[in-house]
Amino acid sequence: MTWKRVLYGAFIIIVAACSALTGALAGGIGVYRAVTSGQAQTLLPGLPTPTALPASQTLRINSTNLETTITDAVQAVGPAVVTVVGTIPGQMTFFGPTGDQTVSGSGVFITTSGYILTNNHVVEGVSQVNIILSDGSQRSAKLVGSDQYSDIAVLKTEEAAPDSAVLGNSDVLKPGETVIAIGSPLGDFKNSVTAGVISATGRSIDSGQGYLVEGLLQTDAAINQGNSGGPLVNLAGEVIGINNLIVRSSASGAVAEGLGFAIPINTARALAEQIMQTGFIARPSMGIRSQLITPEIANAYHLPAQWGVYVTEVQAGGPADQAGIQPGDIITRINETDLNAQHSFINALFAHQPGEVVNLQVVRENQVLELAVTLAQE
Repeated sequence: MTWKRVLYGAFIIIVAACSALTGALAGGIGVYRAVTSGQAQTLLPGLPTPTALPASQTLRINSTNLETTITDAVQAVGPAVVTVVGTIPGQMTFFGPTGDQTVSGSGVFITTSGYILTNNHVVEGVSQVNIILSDGSQRSAKLVGSDQYSDIAVLKTEEAAPDSAVLGNSDVLKPGETVIAIGSPLGDFKNSVTAGVISATGRSIDSGQGYLVEGLLQTDAAINQGNSGGPLVNLAGEVIGINNLIVRSSASGAVAEGLGFAIPINTARALAEQIMQTGFIARPSMGIRSQLITPEIANAYHLPAQWGVYVTEVQAGGPADQAGIQPGDIITRINETDLNAQHSFINALFAHQPGEVVNLQVVRENQVLELAVTLAQE
């Protein structure tokens, strides 16, 4: 091969590459114009002309209308959003007493009479609670009741609320729906607004305390510490969730962004109504103390069951005692629910009500027993 042929071949390659690049750019601009104009166009020579969608299926996005809708939704809910500030009393330590600690989160008025919905972890352990309204004024509030397992708490102010939020229907939410988070991230940036979408519904997160937080809404709307207890709002200006946690990394250490979670408002509303009526959530109890069993624990201690709970203590005269459960028993099933990685003992138990009779599968040494327990109230 002569040097002239080499140069000619290189020239052909360069021309082809430039032609491909020019075609890609032109194609990209063509696609953009076709989408934004809503008209069918020939994007590249030799390709068929796209068929226009029927009017009922054509996607029309008007950024001005969307921004106006978000603004209207924020204006509708914003006056009902509050910053929650709690005081945790100091503790006596080996080195002497510690000072009081201030914690903060968010909340939302759900009645004009002054009831506020927030998270349990925002007010857990506090001796005093104050709220800061959207106009900057402050009020004292009292804790009506809370529930650790659902992470819901209800506060009450003596004065009437400046406004109350409209509660929507979280059962009809679909992934991709635009949502807005309102709250006070870090406790300093009061009534901040972020927007995103519903990423998924029905998510479960391990609490790290022996139970799963179930049925959560996942969103990519920016949520930070201090947003907890604040509302997640749809474009109709309705509260469809109560923001309660974020995930920043996985068990493997991989860093994550845009993983926020909220309690569906249908769940939060039902629990809040019970707290407003009775001051607490009625949870069922068997009257036992137990230890979680996993395959690793079962193999290490040569236990006869891979999953379940090991009964360490039975309350005298309690439901389990009356049913014949003994220390050393392993509960592996409640009714039709097998206890495993997806179904913890607490979640399976809390699917039932005080006074209800449930059937337990119990492993005692090498025997499998079926015992009926009448649940008491915790």
